[in-house]
Amino acid sequence: MQLTQILDQVYPLPQEAREKIIGRVGEVRFGKNHLLMRAGRVEGNLYFIKSGIVRAYADKEDQEITFWFGSEGETIVSMNSYVAGRPGYEHIELLEPCVLYELRAEELQQLFQEDLQIANWGRKFAEKELIKTEERLISRQFKTAAQRYKELLADSPGLLQRVPLSHIASYLGITQVSLSRIRSEIR
Repeated sequence: MQLTQILDQVYPLPQEAREKIIGRVGEVRFGKNHLLMRAGRVEGNLYFIKSGIVRAYADKEDQEITFWFGSEGETIVSMNSYVAGRPGYEHIELLEPCVLYELRAEELQQLFQEDLQIANWGRKFAEKELIKTEERLISRQFKTAAQRYKELLADSPGLLQRVPLSHIASYLGITQVSLSRIRSEIR
């Protein structure tokens, strides 16, 4: 997905403002299983996914708990680092080889100061991330695993072909055995 499309799906920018952001973005490539971000570190970059798929997970005792998947067009950011300048709690792992657009958070913050349109883009970005987080929280609290699985299929139908079932089960908060049972009931 092209960077202009990604930026515009957050908030359409005038060409001049869009060019200011594009001028500060670089394209990077990483292989499958690369850890892009690590928990306990302040992350200075945010990324937009041109191609590939990633997951965010946190360590809990001897488990990895997956709580987010990102694919083409989505933004990878440690919100704790981006908003508060504090170490993040998540690891970001690439599940496929990825091509990413990389932007230093410090440079984006500078653009917020210089350009009201870019500042509005940043506000809309934060608002949309908050809504996504709220939707995941509400889903986890009030829906059954089967309902969450059906929702995942409807929202991201290609995900199951690209992500190991162990990560899907973790995301749903269930075991792989329970996921297999749900999948067979739905078929």
